[in-house]
Amino acid sequence: MALDFSIIPGIIPALLLGTRLTIELAVIAVAIGLVIGSFAGIARVGGSNVARIVTGVYVDFIRGTPLLVQLFLVYFGLPTLIRRPVPPFIAAITAMGVNSGAYIAEIVRAGIQSVDRGQMEAARSLGLTYSQSMRYIIFPQALRRIIPPLGNEFIAMLKDSSLVSVIALEELLRKGQVVITRTFRPFEVYMVVALIYLAMTLAISRLVAWSERRLRVVD
Repeated sequence: MALDFSIIPGIIPALLLGTRLTIELAVIAVAIGLVIGSFAGIARVGGSNVARIVTGVYVDFIRGTPLLVQLFLVYFGLPTLIRRPVPPFIAAITAMGVNSGAYIAEIVRAGIQSVDRGQMEAARSLGLTYSQSMRYIIFPQALRRIIPPLGNEFIAMLKDSSLVSVIALEELLRKGQVVITRTFRPFEVYMVVALIYLAMTLAISRLVAWSERRLRVVD
């Protein structure tokens, strides 16, 4: 069968709808992950023994299991516990957000530990509490170091969002599959889907590289 790229203009609008949902999922998931990961990362560095153990188990479990399995746990497993179905969108952002939080926790932990210990000692000598020292002295410095890795985490989550197609959420990949059922042109459709993913990841990569140059810390 000969390739027919003349169908591309007709399928672009549908794929762009899927692209919008893909971006929404990635943005919301990373936002949730940033909240979870910030608290978990700080707890892993300076929390109590119980907090370090709990966050350690959370990080190890999430990083050690596939996102697809976590998605199935939320979408198929959680309803048996709460006695009600979980909407696909809620299941997707929950699983993706919790997954992202584990990776961001390690990014935050590494960022905090990269700040010289003398900064904390100096802050405490000035009469600041531990939490105040973290809030006003350590975390602002760590933030400049963790922004580039956060960009990479967003890129990873953008690509991993394709997994939600298995629960019939019509993000970019699922939209492509729907289009194929109408056009019977899998190669052409998947090629356009791949190029859209590539365009998004390249754009974000360039933005991350630019921010890294702007925020580079001179030690």
